[in-house]
Amino acid sequence: MSQQDEEDREFDLGWAAEAEHKEPSARARMLAARWRENPPGPVPFRPDPGPVAPRRSSWVSTAVVVGCVAAVILLLGYMQTRAPY
Repeated sequence: MSQQDEEDREFDLGWAAEAEHKEPSARARMLAARWRENPPGPVPFRPDPGPVAPRRSSWVSTAVVVGCVAAVILLLGYMQTRAPY
């Protein structure tokens, strides 16, 4: 085959976009079949939010971070005093 034949066979996206009939995707066909048998119920545009767990105050997070930093500093200091040189 020549190079020109290859170019003629190449799929043209513009030609496909101008098609009169477009086949739905596999997911769209699956949902249509499922909904024919069991149609979905109405869904509000923005449903009411569920219960929200209370947030911890910011000082708890701060205390955890400061405690971790202090533990690392103490660990590094201990390792430095135990160094053989």
